Amino acid sequence: MSKTQHPISSYASEAAILLGQLVRKARIDRRMSTLNVAERAGISRGLLRRIEAGDPGCAIGTVFEVAAIAGVRLFDADHVAISQAIESNREVMTLLPKSIRAPRAEEVKDDF
Repeated sequence: MSKTQHPISSYASEAAILLGQLVRKARIDRRMSTLNVAERAGISRGLLRRIEAGDPGCAIGTVFEVAAIAGVRLFDADHVAISQAIESNREVMTLLPKSIRAPRAEEVKDDF
């Protein structure tokens, strides 16, 4: 059974390709083999090749883990800055409503 294909914007596609290129470059710069990175991430070499090729169907958690192993800085921030941003966003999210409902269309009153 084949996977369902989801539409993807050109922006998202290009972002996946760019992240894959950054992972590949960082891995090569650090002289890490595909086998070494794949073993450390707990994935197959084929999945690593798909990540480096920018396949948008790869799980985001796996892509982020491979990027971290290869030494790619995500969000241009260090661990402390990311932790602070997460906590700040968590505080804001607690103030937001739990769900959003579409506003009801008001019945048009044409009694003049």
